[in-house]
Amino acid sequence: MTAATLPDGWTLRTPEEADLPRLIELRALDERPWVGDGEVDPVSVESVVIGQASWTRRQVVAVDDAGTLRAWVIVQDRASGRAMVTLIVDREVEDPASVAAVLYAWAQGAAISLARLRGIPQTRLDASPFADDAAQKGWLADAGYTCRRTWLHMTRPVAKGEQVTTRPGVTVRIVRKHSNGIPVAQDLQTIHQVLEESFQDHFNSYRETFPEFLQRLREDPGHRWDHWWLAFVDDEDDEDGEETEETEDGTAHRAHPAGALVSSVLPPDADGVRGSYVDYIGVNRRARGRGVAKALLSTVLADAAERGRNRVDLEVDADSPTRADELYTALGWRTDHVTESWFRDLSIPARA
Repeated sequence: MTAATLPDGWTLRTPEEADLPRLIELRALDERPWVGDGEVDPVSVESVVIGQASWTRRQVVAVDDAGTLRAWVIVQDRASGRAMVTLIVDREVEDPASVAAVLYAWAQGAAISLARLRGIPQTRLDASPFADDAAQKGWLADAGYTCRRTWLHMTRPVAKGEQVTTRPGVTVRIVRKHSNGIPVAQDLQTIHQVLEESFQDHFNSYRETFPEFLQRLREDPGHRWDHWWLAFVDDEDDEDGEETEETEDGTAHRAHPAGALVSSVLPPDADGVRGSYVDYIGVNRRARGRGVAKALLSTVLADAAERGRNRVDLEVDADSPTRADELYTALGWRTDHVTESWFRDLSIPARA
C-alpha cells in the first residue's frame, strides 16, 4: 500500500503563537457538531501550543499551499507507555482522509520517539473521538486503532444552597496549605495514592508517577489548589489509622484516607457563567459502600454553588465496574455527549 502524502504545496511545521486564532477556530469547528456552540477556551489552547502544557506534548500543524492552517495533531506524553493522540482536520479540504493518514503516521513516529526517551519497549496510542464522528473513527481504523471503551460526559446544574451531606463516620476536608498558599506535601501524596489505588481495578489502569500527576493537572489553566479534597472514614477500633482527623466539634479520632476528589474551573458558558469540572474522584475499595463518593460529590456541588457557578461536569466509563454512572444519574447528572477510547499498541523498534 502506498503511504499517504500531503497535497502538493502543503507543509508540516510546529505551531506558534500567531496560529492561536486559527487553532481555536479549528477546534470549535471540530467540536460543534457533537457538543453544540459552546465556547472553546482560548487560554487552554494557548497553554497546549506555547504554554506549560506544551512541555509534555509534541505537535505539528499542516498548512496548505495558500498558507492556511488546515490540520493539527498533538501527541501527549501522559505517562510511561501512554501517548494521548488528538487530531483535528478541517473537513472542508478536498481529501481529509489523506491528511489524517499523514498526521496519524506522524503521531506514531512522535510516540515512538517519546517511548525511546523513556527507555521503554512498548507504548499505547490513545485517541478519544466523539462517538458519533464516523469520519474520525474511520481515519483511526485506517491507522490501525481499535475501539475499546465508551465514555459518558455528564453535566449537572448547580442549585442555590447545595449542601454537603455525609454519613456518620465520613469526613471531607480540603487539602491543607502552608502560610504561603502552597499545599502540604503529605495531602497531595495521599490524594495521589488514594486515586492510584482506587483505579487499580478499572479499565486501562496504569501507573502515573506523583510528579507526572502533579505536572499534568497543573497544566490545566483551570487548576486550583482549593479544588482538591480528601475524604476519611473513621476506624476507631484500628490502632493503625493513618491520620488523626478533627471533627467540627474539635474531637480528634483515628481515620483512614478513603477517597479523593480533584476538580478544576470550567471556562464561562454561553451565558458567561463558569462551572466546575471533576477531573478525578476515587474511593478505596475497602471504603466503598460507605457513602464516601456521595460526600465528595456533595462537597464539590456545594463549593460550586458558593462560588456562583452553574454546573458541575464530569466524565465516566460507561462500563465502570463500580457502576459510577448510575450513582451520577441518581444524583442529577445527565449525559451531554459521548466519546470513545481507540487504542493502538506499539512495540518500539530498535534503532537502525
